[in-house]
Amino acid sequence: MPPYVVLGLCSYTHDSAAALLVDGELTGFVEEERLSGAKHTRAYPEHAVAWLLSEAGITADQVNEVAYNFHGLHYLRAVPTALGMLTNPATRERALMRAASFAKVGLRTVRRAQGLSRRFPHARIHPLLHHRTHQMYAFAASGWESAAVLVVDSLGEAQTTTLAVGRQPEPGRPVLHPLHALTDPASLGYAYGAVTEHLGWRRGDEEGTVMALAALGDPARFRTLFAHAIPITESGFALNPDHFAPRVLSSSHTRLTPRFTAETCPRRAPDAPITEAHRDLAAALQERTEQVMLYLACLARTRTGMKRVCLGGGVATNCVSVGKIIESGLFTEVFVPPAPGDAGTAIGAAAAVHLEGNASPLAGIAGACYLGPSFPDHPLDLAAWPGLTAHQVHGDPAESLAEHLANGQIVGLFQGRVEAGPRALGNRSILASPLIPGVVARLNDTVKFREPFRPFAPMVTAERAADYFTLGQEAPFMSMASGVTELAREQIPAVVHANDTARVQTVTKDGNPFMHDVLTAFARHTGVPVLINTSLNVKGRPICGTPDMALDCLANSGLDALLLEGRWITS
Repeated sequence: MPPYVVLGLCSYTHDSAAALLVDGELTGFVEEERLSGAKHTRAYPEHAVAWLLSEAGITADQVNEVAYNFHGLHYLRAVPTALGMLTNPATRERALMRAASFAKVGLRTVRRAQGLSRRFPHARIHPLLHHRTHQMYAFAASGWESAAVLVVDSLGEAQTTTLAVGRQPEPGRPVLHPLHALTDPASLGYAYGAVTEHLGWRRGDEEGTVMALAALGDPARFRTLFAHAIPITESGFALNPDHFAPRVLSSSHTRLTPRFTAETCPRRAPDAPITEAHRDLAAALQERTEQVMLYLACLARTRTGMKRVCLGGGVATNCVSVGKIIESGLFTEVFVPPAPGDAGTAIGAAAAVHLEGNASPLAGIAGACYLGPSFPDHPLDLAAWPGLTAHQVHGDPAESLAEHLANGQIVGLFQGRVEAGPRALGNRSILASPLIPGVVARLNDTVKFREPFRPFAPMVTAERAADYFTLGQEAPFMSMASGVTELAREQIPAVVHANDTARVQTVTKDGNPFMHDVLTAFARHTGVPVLINTSLNVKGRPICGTPDMALDCLANSGLDALLLEGRWITS
């Protein structure tokens, strides 16, 4: 009997990605940017799909189902609401443009989904409600029997925030029961992106920079403004149109009103100095985001009665907010999947369609993060990089790497399968000792080429995590900001941000054996089982998914060396 093949796609918006299920088993997932080099690409994921099909030994003709992570017709639900804005003076100017833009994008999304049938002539095409794909991925990846599922993003068709109950009556067969939804214009992701752009960074890419800047500001300056601009309501929250202009699905329309600018500061140019006003604005935005996320978590706890929660959507990448939810004690455990943003919906879409049409359970999704291509036998040809030199690694590679790190070197690591999601988790990482004076400045100035206030995340063996971090649960995907202990402040201040937190990754022997060995060896050399772990890329470029991308990173940055599948390369 031929295999039952489901291809999940995130495409045509941003963060294109693809996932493949064969008889319910996740054989692979990768974001297109990791193979194409175009960060946050919206293009159809040609490279990702080609790799998935080749890896599985199948052709496009053998794909039974294609699961697409948007449902175009649901955009039309925003049209009546948009027309209703004609009666409000604050929203009247944009009402017709908003209605037209949602109708246009909805019909375009329908055509794009239909167009997939030309690529997969024997497959049924399934457009899915965007938040359903987020929910399915977040819950299936947790592996839990039951949990609340809270998704918060910028926009999925008309929805922006949804709450569901996830149950798994038998292994590999998760079921979701939707409970509550907020629709646009009540969008926390829209608000955060708007202020990110106002502060001079790229919306949809550099919200993390604003989150880092927030630790250096005083939220009190704009606290009252944000309380009015993002009021908390009985059903969740809203956006005040006096400050946030209603969304029009076109990049030519600004998101903030003249009143917002008048009450805060002029829009900052990307190369302009960062002032106290910018820091304070970032701090107030982040504080309000944390307050709203915590309120939504309270609603999730109250309305579901669940003791665990799964978080998804782009706002779930705000690790400080996630840390606040954990600290609140509302739930015994909080889970964020490795790819909580749109890319991960490729997995959620494939899983949802498989469960509708096949009796076999899902496998390979729960707890999985190393899902992309690997290159163990890639021939090493340095002709295109004449300044690079390959060396033989003597002895145990983990021990050798730990020794170089203990001696102060900054090393890129390329091993195994590409990680899912926005964080490097030890397979496409830049590693450094947190014990070396000036290491953060050197990483920002000469390796990553990014703002000096941005912090670097620590990775630690799970067995020793409690010695340095107060999170109280495992954090394998570097998605949660944790408080730190006095020992951390004394020994590893380089990884403690200005807000006294660190976005920690806990590493187990089973989860990543090689990185666990490196951390253990580093502890033998230094007494500290903690390393700085940042992604193998430079600012503005995606995480390196291929050997050539990694060699480019070494050749064009201040890295001391690259350990590429056991081969030591220096510049």
